[in-house]
Amino acid sequence: MIVALNNKCNLGKEEFIKYLEELNNIKTTHKMILAPTFINIPNVKTTTLDLAAQNVSCDTNGAHTGEVSAEQLKSYDVKYCIVGHSERREKQKETNEEIKLKIEKLFEQDIIPILCCGETKEERLEGKEKEIIEEELRVALDSLEEEKKNKVIIAYEPIWSIGTGLIPTNEQIEEINKFIKSKYNNKVLYGGSANDSNIDELKKCKTIDGYLLGGLSLKPGNLQDFVNKL
Repeated sequence: MIVALNNKCNLGKEEFIKYLEELNNIKTTHKMILAPTFINIPNVKTTTLDLAAQNVSCDTNGAHTGEVSAEQLKSYDVKYCIVGHSERREKQKETNEEIKLKIEKLFEQDIIPILCCGETKEERLEGKEKEIIEEELRVALDSLEEEKKNKVIIAYEPIWSIGTGLIPTNEQIEEINKFIKSKYNNKVLYGGSANDSNIDELKKCKTIDGYLLGGLSLKPGNLQDFVNKL
């Protein structure tokens, strides 16, 4: 199982150093991936976690104020990078085409993308969830060479579930995961209010290859309980 930790915009330098000490003490046989904020990437000292970024620029190095390139991430031994998170799609108005460009830049540096996809509450109520997810994945992945395409980790995150405490039923998760896997030969993570209280139920879904955790990523004690149950 893959357990990816998205710290989002949290933890100052001293907080992060203390947090990392606790994180390094977590005992698990599962693959752990940590995505801190950009400013905390240089502070990562660990032998138990793989390093990820939360975002990457569509551009290479150059006159792009405020951006962080794939080349820069590579220089810090970043191995994975989240792309297409719903918060960026909504707040930064990222398009599927921009996400495609980011994936291409990451592969130029041998960084594996963690591609997020998912539907809003309105889209699910309208029965459009598969249509939305298929379009997000098609634009981002279908122009890639097969070898690169298969390396991408897909994270299904129903937008209406992120940070709300609401989670889809196991049947709903299984339906989407099977739909994705019928089209792409990739690992599929689940994200959206997964925690140590509901993992006993979630782990019954046999199509889940791991989890992308937001709020829980900031609580090492609860995270240890989560991986123990997992």
